[in-house]
Amino acid sequence: MARTATIERNTKETKISLTLNLDGSGQAEIHTGIGFFDHMLDGFARHGLFDLTVRADGDLHVDTHHTVEDTGIVLGRAIREAVGDKKGIVRFGTKILPMDDALMLCSLDLSGRPYLSYDLDLNREKVGELETETVREFFYAVSYAAEMNLHLKQISGSNDHHIIEAAFKAFAKALDEATQTDPRITGVLSTKGIL
Repeated sequence: MARTATIERNTKETKISLTLNLDGSGQAEIHTGIGFFDHMLDGFARHGLFDLTVRADGDLHVDTHHTVEDTGIVLGRAIREAVGDKKGIVRFGTKILPMDDALMLCSLDLSGRPYLSYDLDLNREKVGELETETVREFFYAVSYAAEMNLHLKQISGSNDHHIIEAAFKAFAKALDEATQTDPRITGVLSTKGIL
């Protein structure tokens, strides 16, 4: 059974259409109007081996905030829908990932309980056209819309490009691990019986 989702979100600030296949091969077609953000989402798809299509038309004449945050909301909803009833999934995923000077830890739990712990030390106002403060807003939106615990911790690094890229790649690898199935798991991996 295909673990895919297509989500659309239309507001006065953004119009977003996103399709996610958790069992893909890393193919991506991303158009948000923000070059560096497209690069990050492409890396997320490639390293998580997800197929991802994103088309976002946002109020970039204001800034990148609404486009980035709303894309996070839509991606989170797609993750939640594509993972389905969570029967048989590993549920937890952790990755420590190097990116040149940056070393990033991402650990997550598809628990049904949203939470974000975000510990990145970014010093530039922008990387390309992406305001660096929106990186936290993106991951916050993903974690709450997907109803996951998400922890991102920068272990080392000084280059903001590398730090952000490491965060997206580590998130991809941790999510890929958490969404894998294990034949030993009966139902959902929880003492509660539900996730």
